[in-house]
Amino acid sequence: MGNHIGFVSTRFSGTDGVTMEASKWAAVLAASGHRCFWFAGMSDRNPADSLVVPEAHFKHPDNLWISERLFSHAGRTAAVTDAVHRMKSVLKQKLDQFVRQFDIQLLVVQNALTIPLHVPLGIALTEYIAENRIPTIAHHHDFYWERTRFIVNAAGDYLRMSFPPNLPHIEHVVINSAAQEELALRTGISSIVIPNVIDFENPPRRDDVRTRAFRDTLGIAPDDKIILQPTRVVQRKGIEHALELVQDLKDSRYKLVISHEAGDEGFEYLEWLREEAREKGVDLKMVNLRVSDPYYGNDHREGYSLWDIYPHADFITYPSLYEGFGNAFLEAIYFYKPLLINRYAIFVRDIEPKGFDLAVMDGYLTRKNVQTVREILENPDRRKAMVEHNYRIAGRYYSFKVLRRCLKTLMMNIFGVDS
Repeated sequence: MGNHIGFVSTRFSGTDGVTMEASKWAAVLAASGHRCFWFAGMSDRNPADSLVVPEAHFKHPDNLWISERLFSHAGRTAAVTDAVHRMKSVLKQKLDQFVRQFDIQLLVVQNALTIPLHVPLGIALTEYIAENRIPTIAHHHDFYWERTRFIVNAAGDYLRMSFPPNLPHIEHVVINSAAQEELALRTGISSIVIPNVIDFENPPRRDDVRTRAFRDTLGIAPDDKIILQPTRVVQRKGIEHALELVQDLKDSRYKLVISHEAGDEGFEYLEWLREEAREKGVDLKMVNLRVSDPYYGNDHREGYSLWDIYPHADFITYPSLYEGFGNAFLEAIYFYKPLLINRYAIFVRDIEPKGFDLAVMDGYLTRKNVQTVREILENPDRRKAMVEHNYRIAGRYYSFKVLRRCLKTLMMNIFGVDS
C-alpha cells in the first residue's frame, strides 16, 4: 500500500524548473502506488488534492515587504523580525492543516528549504518538521550562496537555521555534484544527487493539429525557421547570445522564439532584449500564451503545453551563464533537436563528460560557432546522427528509470524495505 506524500513549495504552476521536476517526481511516485498532494501559494494541481495558501507564495505582499528588508541590507529592525515570526506562525498552522487534512506521511519540500525567496515559509517548515518529526525529502535546486542577490543580507540566523536545516528527519537531495560538495562543506549535511530527468523510455507524442495551430498563433510562415530559446526571460539565461546567433546567420527566415514568460526577476531585461532585437534586425517572438506543464495531466485545452512548442523548432539555443542543472537541455534532446549550449559550470562538470554531440560556445559566440550551427541546420544527415546519438546518451543517464531507482532508495531509507 502506498503512502500519502505532500509536496510543498511556494508555487506549483506553469513551466518553471521546480514545478516541472516536482511533476515528474509525482508521476513516478504515483506509478509506484503512492498518492501525491500539494501545498503552495499558487497551484494548478487538482484542487481536491491541494491546499493553496496565498501567504505561501513568494510574491505575497507581506513576504515581499519582508524580503526587501532582509536582503541588500546588513541589519534588520525588530519590526521585520516580528513580521517574519507572525507570517511563520500562520504558515505553520496551515502546514499542520495540510498534513492532517490529507493524512500526509512524507513531505517532499521543493526548493522552499533551499533558496530564501520566502524566509517565513522556510522557518515554518523547519520548526514543523522538528516538532512533529515528520519524514521529509528536501529537494534542493538553487542554494542562496549561488545567487549574488542574497550575499548582502540581514538574515544570517535564518539562513543557517532553515536554508537548509540540519535535522535527523530530512533526506537531502541536490541536482548536481558541485551542490553536493558545497552543501557538505558549508553545513556538514550529506546528500544524494538526483539529476533532472525526462521520460526517455517513452518518446514524445506529437499532436499535429495543435502544433499547427500554435505556429499560426505566432504568425510563423511555412518556410520560416524557428530558433527556440526555451527558457524564462531572466538575465542568467544569456538570451542576448541567441539574438547574436540569429543576426549572424544572416537569413530572414530564421525567427527567434522565447517560450517562457518574464516577470520573476522584473521586466528590464525583457525590454532590453526587445530593443537589441530591433537594432540587430532579429524577428523576436514572445510566447504570450498560457504555456502549461506537460507533466501534470494530459488536458491542455486551457493553454499550449511545452510539448506543442518543441516540435516546431529547427534549432535550440541554450546559452545560459549559470544553471543548477538545465531542463531545457534535456527537453531539446528528448524532441530530437540539435542545440547550441554555453559551457556553464555544471554542464562542464556533470553533463559534458557523458559524451553528447553538441554545438558548444564558451562564454561568447565565435564565427566558428555560427558556422557550426549553419552546417547543422543545412545538413539533414549530420543533424539526424547528432540527435539520435544524444537521445541514446540521455536515456542512459537522465531517464525516469534513474529517478525511479533513486526514489526507491530514498523511500527505503525512510520507511524500510516494504515501502
